[in-house]
Amino acid sequence: MTISPLNSPASPAVMAARSAVTFDGVTHRYAETTALGDVSFRIAPGETVALLGPNGAGKSTAISLMLGLLEPTSGTVRVLGDEPRSAVRTGHIGAMLQESGLPTLTRVDELVGLVRNLSPRPMPLDDVIRRAGLAGLLDRKTETLSGGEAQRVRFAMAIAGDPDLLFLDEPTVAMDVETRRAFWADMHAFAAEGRTILFATHYLEEADQVADRIVVLHHGQIVADGSTASIKAAARGRTIRFRLAGVDRARLATLPGVSAVDVIGDRATIESTDPDATARALFRSDLDVRDLEIAGANLESAFLALTGDHDHQEATLS
Repeated sequence: MTISPLNSPASPAVMAARSAVTFDGVTHRYAETTALGDVSFRIAPGETVALLGPNGAGKSTAISLMLGLLEPTSGTVRVLGDEPRSAVRTGHIGAMLQESGLPTLTRVDELVGLVRNLSPRPMPLDDVIRRAGLAGLLDRKTETLSGGEAQRVRFAMAIAGDPDLLFLDEPTVAMDVETRRAFWADMHAFAAEGRTILFATHYLEEADQVADRIVVLHHGQIVADGSTASIKAAARGRTIRFRLAGVDRARLATLPGVSAVDVIGDRATIESTDPDATARALFRSDLDVRDLEIAGANLESAFLALTGDHDHQEATLS
């Protein structure tokens, strides 16, 4: 799926490329560990794509390969129709990496100015400040910033070169709810200008709300690739939620059709492949079930079904 630009068109470099990112049979190994195994996909110019997967799925490795920070063990990676390192040198690519640090004893305005000066076609400074929400931070030293403020500075550095292709690795970590909402509003506007955005996140709600397309990695393989709606539609089963005093998780797990049980206080959530049978068994039991709801699969349940990562749910919602 390709988004038509609503404002200014993408640059000639992007328009000339047949795809913004191409992986063709890409494998990458760390010693005896295969981080990615024979992975192939394409991202079209203008798409906003979420890269999902549990820890160790290969997300950060994939982004590092796209940025030329790693070389594939085998296969081919192309970015904007070019070899990744060459594409980065053109200045058409921006990146906000999860583990990137900020130099100490440096003011925010100095840091952003340095990145702009190193860029072949920098974004106007006022635009960088507005998009990243830096108006009140410019004279601050980097070591005095909170986690969320530091993330905003990293984002400013990623867009300072006015990129056509933007990589974001866990971009909203340490941001509060309000800042996170404002960040994604800016990303919608950024994408509407015809830019390509690829982001990796553990926040499934963000991916559901923001992405045009979702690529799910598990054990270095693509296990799903499509729109949010198509991935949720392909997930089997339904979610049953209800209140129950003195919840017995083990007993709920024995009900017909149940594939997963999650309990928080007196609220139980059951994933079931046969919700009718599960509901009948609940009401025929001596359990005091109240406020029962049956819903279709959401992105979270689809993710759990695809990866079998039932421990991911708590981390995602925290």
